[in-house]
This record gives sequence, C-alpha cells and structure tokens, in this order.
Amino acid sequence: MIGRLSGALIEKNPPSILVNVQGVGYEVDVPMSTFYGLPDVGEPVELHTHFVVREDAQLLFGFGTVRERALFRALLKVNGVGAKVALSILSGLSAEEFFQCVAAKDAVTLTRVPGIGKKTAERLLVEMQDKVDALAGGSVQQGLPTEPALSVRSQASEALLALGYKAAEAKRLLDKTAVDGQSVEDMIRAALRSVSK
Repeated sequence: MIGRLSGALIEKNPPSILVNVQGVGYEVDVPMSTFYGLPDVGEPVELHTHFVVREDAQLLFGFGTVRERALFRALLKVNGVGAKVALSILSGLSAEEFFQCVAAKDAVTLTRVPGIGKKTAERLLVEMQDKVDALAGGSVQQGLPTEPALSVRSQASEALLALGYKAAEAKRLLDKTAVDGQSVEDMIRAALRSVSK
C-alpha cells in the first residue's frame, strides 16, 4: 500500500495532479481542500495517500493532512459512499466543517455538496456520528484540537478500528488512556493494556 508520496509537483489539473517521485510520475486525485494548498508546479510536495485497487482501475488519492485522509477512509465505510462521493465531500467542506455538520445533524449543508442527496446526507449523519467523535478526539462541540494532537489521536483511533474495535469503544479507550505528547504506538499500547486489565 502506498501511504505517502514525496516528490516534485509536475502537473495540476483539478482534481488530478502528477507527482514525480524519483523519475516515476504518480497520478493522484486530491480534494479541492488539498488542491488549494498545493505549491507551484516544479516545487516539492508531500501527500498522505490512500491506494484503491478495483477490478478496472488502480487509484491513488492524496491529502494534505492525516486528518483529511482519516476522514476520507471513514467516509468510504459508509454504505453508498464511494471514492468519488467522499472526494466531493472533502472538496465541498473542510474536515472541521464536516465534523460540525455531523455534530449539529445538519443535513441541509451536506445536501449542498454535489452528489449528496437527502437520503445520503441522513445516512452520513447517522453512520458518521461515532466515527467523527473518534476522528475529532471527542471535542467537536468544544472546538477541534490542534493538528498534531488530532493526527496522533486519529491515527491511534484508526489502528484500533482496524483491530476490530467499534468506533465508540475506540473513543472510550483513548479517552481513558491517551496523554498529550504520546506517540501513536504508545497511545495504542496504553489502550490495549487497559483492555487486558
């Protein structure tokens, strides 16, 4: 799996870009939130990526922050939301705006995103509630934590979800054991230790 790309930006054709990594050009689809933050063509760029293998294609999606990628991955797990719709959501709303929509149960704002109808918006509000709490560190209501703290916690939460824990359980474990300044690995170890006690 390709998790990160670092190289020179050689083409920008929204939503696709081309990144030269040691002579190999990677075509990457990015949301507009990432696209607007890209450097000029010819400048170095680093992206967190998500690699999708389908029967008819291999696709690479790129994100400026770990939080955006984590939200993209969480959106893919929602019934009826594919990569194009998830990319559209991240193009129409920032991660923070999406978190606030879910917290406020604001389906109207979600339906303004191209490709999101009323039913999909309602499904997103229901299915993303616990996931958003975990991704945003449980602090959507109080304002979001800073990027570094959020990145570490969201990575730990994602790892616990990959290990089979439900979003609510992962959040509960991290609420109980997570400490500012911990590495992702230490945060995961502490959470798993608390289960075995």
